[in-house]
Amino acid sequence: MDFFVQNWHLFAVALASGGMLLWPTLGKGGGADGVSPTEVVQLMNREKAVVVDVCSPEEYAAGHVTGAKSLPLDELEAKLAGVVKNKALPVVLVCASGVRSRRAVAVAKKLGYDRAYSLTGGMGAWRAANLPVQKG
Repeated sequence: MDFFVQNWHLFAVALASGGMLLWPTLGKGGGADGVSPTEVVQLMNREKAVVVDVCSPEEYAAGHVTGAKSLPLDELEAKLAGVVKNKALPVVLVCASGVRSRRAVAVAKKLGYDRAYSLTGGMGAWRAANLPVQKG
């Protein structure tokens, strides 16, 4: 017991290190459904992920991920099965800031798309990463 009392600072450092390792996961709100722009590119290239933009048609026309399909959030539940037929593929949902796309992930998972993800930070993060944006 004396060892623990005399070396309490070592235990404090160990706990702080563990907390710092867990911080990125906790910062994403669990991290399970959010992906970074880099992770989206990897999913697109390696696993043929389908990118679905849940913004309004006007926002979509102003700029979207290259190759993304437009499906506004209010139409997602009714039309996602027609846009993404293979439920085994990863589906990345994108909006301007990441708020609507997180809601869209819940809808997609309810429809059976277990590999549905939200682009963390939305199009703002995509542009900040200097990734290609398509207009029109």
